[in-house]
Amino acid sequence: MTAERLRRFFSKDQGEHGGYKVKKDIRDMVVFAVQNVIKDPPFTKLDLLSCRNLMIYLEPELQNRLIPSFHYALRPNGVLFLSTSESITGHPDLFTAIERKWKFYRASHTDAAPWLKVNTDMVWARSAGTHGSNGTPARMADAAAIGKANSGRAGNVAALSTNALLQTYAPASVTTDSHGNILYVHGDTGRYLRPAPGPVSNNVVEMAREGLQLDLRVAIDMAATVSIPTLNKAVSVKTNGGFSKVCFSVRALPRDKGDEPLLLVSFEDIAGAVKPADPSHPAAAKPGLGKRGAAVHSSPSAQTTQSARIEALERELAYVKENLQATGEEQQASNEELKSTNEELQSTNEELQSSNEELETSKEELQSLNEETITVNSELNARVEQLTRIQNDMKNLLDSISTGTLFLDHQLTILRYTPAVVQVYPLIAGDVGRPLSNIASNLVGADLSTDPSTDLLADLQSVLDTLIPVEREVRSTDGAWYLARIQPYRTLDNAIEGVVLTFTPVTEFKLASEAAQRTTTELATLLQASTQLARELAEGIVNTVIEPLIVLDGSLQVISASRSFYRHFQVAAEHTVGRKIYDLGNGQWDIPALRQLLEKILPQNQAMDGYVVEHNFPGLGQRRMVLNARRIVTALGNTELILLAMVAIDSPD
Repeated sequence: MTAERLRRFFSKDQGEHGGYKVKKDIRDMVVFAVQNVIKDPPFTKLDLLSCRNLMIYLEPELQNRLIPSFHYALRPNGVLFLSTSESITGHPDLFTAIERKWKFYRASHTDAAPWLKVNTDMVWARSAGTHGSNGTPARMADAAAIGKANSGRAGNVAALSTNALLQTYAPASVTTDSHGNILYVHGDTGRYLRPAPGPVSNNVVEMAREGLQLDLRVAIDMAATVSIPTLNKAVSVKTNGGFSKVCFSVRALPRDKGDEPLLLVSFEDIAGAVKPADPSHPAAAKPGLGKRGAAVHSSPSAQTTQSARIEALERELAYVKENLQATGEEQQASNEELKSTNEELQSTNEELQSSNEELETSKEELQSLNEETITVNSELNARVEQLTRIQNDMKNLLDSISTGTLFLDHQLTILRYTPAVVQVYPLIAGDVGRPLSNIASNLVGADLSTDPSTDLLADLQSVLDTLIPVEREVRSTDGAWYLARIQPYRTLDNAIEGVVLTFTPVTEFKLASEAAQRTTTELATLLQASTQLARELAEGIVNTVIEPLIVLDGSLQVISASRSFYRHFQVAAEHTVGRKIYDLGNGQWDIPALRQLLEKILPQNQAMDGYVVEHNFPGLGQRRMVLNARRIVTALGNTELILLAMVAIDSPD
């Protein structure tokens, strides 16, 4: 927005959020009001009336009521703006098109504008000619409406009185349609109408007597097309060979919008009219020339008749001119209406073409959607076939495995099960939907009396509460063993929707495990006996050897020692067995040469003989020994035992 426009039409907002507001003088020009266009009186003197996308939701009857109301609301040359799908086709005389494509129309205000019907029983006419020359109202009260308003005996009296007044004082009249065709005859119309020569016709103009036809035709056209009445029109009508003065009136009857217009034609004789002489009489002969060209003079009576005849002919000529002018104007109006209709048809054709293009676009979109639907349908069919194959595979898989499976919901109600589970729970197809607690199982406890299914129900509820799987071994009444496994039922979205209980047969494994356990126990007993025998044998051999001998394990801890060792070095068994060799005798065996032998030389050799060691033993004195060592290894090459024998070279004094 430019700075000039911002300064001219807006003011700075001093509020918390800032911004701009429309100036007050512009806001004061705008008035918002609720208006019910169907019931409320219309506004007046409007320059522009915009009514878009409203009438498309109304019935044609309401649309025909709204267009005159809009016309009444607009000032002369006011503009009506409709939507592209709305039109004023039913009232082309009220508006002229400004732009048919965008539905802009200009209001045409003329004296011939139709009546505006409001929501009362009163109808108002905008025609200027509401009264005749003698003050007679242009709209007469409807006698039928008066009679309808009354009821009972008073109504009958009023109807009789009205009929009597009409027959006594009402002139001879006929009611016709807009084309002059007689619909109803009241009174004696023989002095004014007579059967027309030729084919039978009930048209009032064709049946009118000589001197009445031209004026009557013009009056009927004016009353039918522009609702202008003709009141007390005086004419000379030829009756029984002479002319008499007659007046007639033509007025349009009140009607509802959309009804065919009806015309009331009334005839009355003018009192004191002079009947002219018979033109065939010699005194009434027209002036002319004799055989030899001599003038034939007429009497004063003949001259008067001739003047009257000339006046009548001039009047008829003037009427003919007016009739021709009215016919020309009517033709011009018809041409304009045809032109307007042609423009509307062209506009309708353009709208139809636009609609056709939209339909073609919609057709292409529908074809595209149809192709997408076909593609999606094919994908869905493929998915359905895939799911069918998966279901078949799952059925065959569950039928082929020996593991029984139960699918339960949060209330431990049976949802599905595999055939193998009937070995534990005798289920049938009708048990689906029943609680598992209502089904007796084939399980027994260790003492063949208790029912462990109650424990299974507690485990099932525990798994639902904690989501921690549970496994336990159970046995059936026929001696079969099963591994019962309970775990939560998880969906692909990791939602818990129940619990799964499986029974895997483990009878053979259970029997093999028990047999293996018995065999292991027997082997352990034999091994223990063999170990004890070997230990006693080893101790016997060690004690038989004369030289001092000790037996060490891989960590150089004393396992056993010979009696000669205890005697020679004066130590006890309880201070020797179970200790490291370096700790014996308060560390008297912590000899560097012995460490060299045991930790460096012997690990690299299977045996070592003739290793001389000299050491001063507290309480024993100086000793010189030859050590013979042998390493006993396992199948993996690890040191199992070390045999260390000692031979004294010098004996103490």
